[in-house]
Amino acid sequence: MSGQSFTPTTGEMAQAFGGALRGDAGVALPTVSIDTRTVKAGDLFVAIKGPRFDGHAFVGEAIARGAAAVVVSDASAVEGVAVPAIVVDDTLRGLQDAARVIRRRAGSTVVAITGSAGKTTTKEITATLLSRRFTTFRNRGNLNNHIGLPLSLFELHDAPQFAVMELGMSGFGEIRRLVEISEPQVRVWTNVGEAHLGFFTSVEDIAVAKQEILEGASGSDVFVANAGDPRVSARMAGFPGRVISFGVDVPADVAVTDVRARGFDGSAATLSLRGERHPIETRLMGAANLANIAAGAAVALGAGLPAADIVAGIADLTPASHRGEVVRAPGGWVVIDDAYNSSPSALTTALRTLAATPGRHVAVLGEMLELGDFAEGYHAACGQVAAELGLAAIVAVGGAPARALADAARAAGAPVVHHVADSTAAADLARTLVREGDTVLVKGSRGIRMEVVVQALAGGGR
Repeated sequence: MSGQSFTPTTGEMAQAFGGALRGDAGVALPTVSIDTRTVKAGDLFVAIKGPRFDGHAFVGEAIARGAAAVVVSDASAVEGVAVPAIVVDDTLRGLQDAARVIRRRAGSTVVAITGSAGKTTTKEITATLLSRRFTTFRNRGNLNNHIGLPLSLFELHDAPQFAVMELGMSGFGEIRRLVEISEPQVRVWTNVGEAHLGFFTSVEDIAVAKQEILEGASGSDVFVANAGDPRVSARMAGFPGRVISFGVDVPADVAVTDVRARGFDGSAATLSLRGERHPIETRLMGAANLANIAAGAAVALGAGLPAADIVAGIADLTPASHRGEVVRAPGGWVVIDDAYNSSPSALTTALRTLAATPGRHVAVLGEMLELGDFAEGYHAACGQVAAELGLAAIVAVGGAPARALADAARAAGAPVVHHVADSTAAADLARTLVREGDTVLVKGSRGIRMEVVVQALAGGGR
C-alpha cells in the first residue's frame, strides 16, 4: 500500500545516504541528479566516480546550475561551498542505500522485471495495464542498472501505488544488488536467452544470474514466471510465495492461445485468465509480444485488475519507440522499426514475423553485441534463417560477426546480400534496395545505431 507524497530534506537525505551533513538540514530536495548537464534548480547533486569522469570535478558547475545541495566522498570538493553538503564514504553506495530508503517511505508495490529479451516492452505493457486502476510509475528508458535504478526509485516521492522497474545485468551479482535496493514484492522473469553471452560461458550461466531476482523473497511475494521457458519454469517450485505462470500456447495461469496473426495490424487471440477465456486484439506484432502481453496480464491479474480492464488495456497498447513500430514511408514501403536492441532468439523471431507479412521482404540487420566468442556462430545461424525465409535482400551491418551473417546468408542461397561497416552506409544502401510495397525489418543492437537506417527509409513520413 502506498503512502503519502513527500519531499525529502537535506537532513533526511543525509541520514538516508549514511553521511555527515554540513549546512542547513531543512532544505527540500525534490529530485536527484548525477549529471551536471541535466541538473535543475533545487536538485541534490551526487558526485559519482565513474570510469571516465569523476563527479567531484563538477561540484562547482552543479551548484552554478542551481543544485540546492551536494553529496561527495571527498570533503575537499565542498570546502567553502554555499549550499549544504553531505559527506559519505562512497557516493555510489550512498545513492543506492538512500534510494532504498525512499522506496520504503513511498510504500509502493514494486514490480521488478528481468529477462534476456522483452524487459522494456513487458515493463511498458505492465505499467499501462496497472495504470487503468492504480497510480503507477515506471522507470524511464533503460535506467535499469546499479545507477539508473536508484535514480528511478528517487522519483517515488509521489508515492504511487505501483512502481514497475526493469532490472538489467551483464554479470553475476548485479541483479542481486538491484533486488536488495528495490525490494520488489512482484518479480517477473520473462525468459532466458543469448543476450550478454559475451559475459558468460553458457546460457545456463545466464539463467543462474537471472535467478538472483528471486533472492530474498518472502511468502507474501509474487513470482510471475514464463511457463514456456524451461529454465524459468524449473525455478517455480522453489519460490516461497505465490506463483503466477504465463505463456503462449502452453498450460499456464495466464495463457495466450488461438493466435491469429494480422500482419501490420498485430494479432487476435484468446487470453485465458485462470481458465476464463477472453478474446483479445493487439496492435503489437509477433509472438514475442504476445508473451510480453501475457506477462503483463499476469501481473495485472495478481494485482486484482478485472478481466475487462485487462482486455481493454491490451487493445490500447502501442509499440514503444524503436521496438516493433510500424512506419509507413512516403515511398510506399513499410518499415518495421525494431532498432532498439537485438539478440539471436529475438532476431530469429523478428525475421519469421517479417516473412509472414504480405509482399517482398528486406532485412537490414545490425550486429548483435555482447555475444563474445559465440558472436560469429550465432550471426551465421541467423543469416541462414534469413536466407531460408526467402527474403529478397539482406544487409548486414557491423564488424566480423555481421560479415559472418552475410556470408552464411549468401551460402544458403539468399539472392541479394550486402555487408557494410556502419549504419550510415547501410542507410544509403537500403534506399537503393527497397521498392514500393516492400516490408523492411530494421533491427540491431543499440550500439550499432540502426535508427539511422529507419530515419533514412522513413523519409520524413513517420
